[in-house]
Parts: sequence; structure tokens; C-alpha cells
Amino acid sequence: MSEFSFAMLPGIEQEELLWLQELTKSYSAENKQRFLALYQSRRKDPQMILICCLIGLIGPAGIQRFVLNQIGMGILYLVTLGFCLVGTIVDAINHRKLAWEFNKKEALTSAALLGLA
Repeated sequence: MSEFSFAMLPGIEQEELLWLQELTKSYSAENKQRFLALYQSRRKDPQMILICCLIGLIGPAGIQRFVLNQIGMGILYLVTLGFCLVGTIVDAINHRKLAWEFNKKEALTSAALLGLA
């Protein structure tokens, strides 16, 4: 498996790429391939999070939180109209950080599910 396999993930940034390479450096080629398949299915693209935030500005607020499996925050955003749109705007600005935190957690979960961690 090529080291460039992670680089082909949509919207991946250098920090995430380096972190994934460090996480999987001791994995065999087969385990890296299994990890990549599982991680790719669970990973969220930062642009998708941004699009959901922008939809929340004109439609139902909190979609981005539901996408990130933060159901409680999603309901809170929905009821308060995205904290009067301020929370939605802050999420739109910080969409990369939200996606990175979610993806990091999912990478560790994926490794644990495969018994690699």
C-alpha cells in the first residue's frame, strides 16, 4: 500500500495526513488497507461541514452538529436557531477544526475496531 493512499482522501490537510501516517506506521500493508477502508467510510470532509453550516444560516440550524454525531448540540442549535445564528457562524469559521476533531476520534475508533490499537 502506498504512503500516498491517505493523501487521496477528500479535503485532507497536512496535519491529518502526518497524524494518520504516524498512527499507521507500525501496521502491515494489509492492516493499513483495512484501516483506510474503514476510516474513509467514517471520515467527514471539512467542506461538507462548511456546507452544512451555510445551510444552517438559511434553513434548519444545527445540521453540522447532527452530521458530527453531536445530537444534543444539534437539538440545542435547532431550538435556539443556532444560538441566534452566532453559533452557526462560529461553526462555519471553525469547520476545519470541527472536522479534524471528529476525524481524529474516528481514526482511533477505527483502529480499535480492527484491533490495531
